[in-house]
Amino acid sequence: MSRLSHIKNYTRQNKKRLLKLKWTKGLILPVMLLIGWEILAQIRFFPPNLLPAPTSVIVTIWELTINGELFNHIGITLYRVALGFIVGGTVATVLGALTGYSPLLHQLLDPLLQSLRSIPSLAWVPLFILWMGIYETSKVALIAVGVFFPVYLNLTSGVQGVDRKLVEVGKVYRLNPLQLIRRVFLPATMPAYIVGLRSGLGLGWMFVVAAEIMGASQGLGFLLVDGQTTGRPEIVIASILLFAILGKLTDGAIASVGKRLLHWQDAYGSL
Repeated sequence: MSRLSHIKNYTRQNKKRLLKLKWTKGLILPVMLLIGWEILAQIRFFPPNLLPAPTSVIVTIWELTINGELFNHIGITLYRVALGFIVGGTVATVLGALTGYSPLLHQLLDPLLQSLRSIPSLAWVPLFILWMGIYETSKVALIAVGVFFPVYLNLTSGVQGVDRKLVEVGKVYRLNPLQLIRRVFLPATMPAYIVGLRSGLGLGWMFVVAAEIMGASQGLGFLLVDGQTTGRPEIVIASILLFAILGKLTDGAIASVGKRLLHWQDAYGSL
């Protein structure tokens, strides 16, 4: 028993080392780009009124943090993205599962949803303002629209892509519809669903900028536009960097949960 425990501990430690190594490798290119950017900015290769040095951007972020303004902007943006992600992801999960599983519902609903998917994000802004005003409801609705389509498309495709032979084997073993979904469809569609959630979250972060243009007085999108209108490039670049960092952290959280749910996969990418 102690030998088995030792093997498990050794495996766990190896996984932690590999994870740290992946993070270290992932930081090499961004750090090199920042160093090169700083050098070029210091020798005035880039005009400071157009592209300030990273140190100036960091100072700006620090000043916003000290006066407490930054956390308010980050907090409200995270709230909007989280709520929009939950609403859009939930609706997409229900409709994606139904249209993927039922040929009749797919024929009825999918053509309409696919046509709506082609509408640009900014085209929804005046309609949502007309319907819901400039308050939080319209902003969350716009983010939910961005999240909806990638999740819906990946889940529908995942359900329809389940191997027919697996379904037939399940029927041979007399699995009822609920057991068939739990033991065949759910494991088979989970990889595509996780990809859809990650893609939907990425679009949610993109749509929040458009959402926060709609009369917002707080949020990173508001900070971005405020920096542009007042001619402060440090604020603009700081907002962009914060969007990138928050987007990466939230995407990493979903990817980590996905790896735990798909621990049974012996995939090439898990090496």
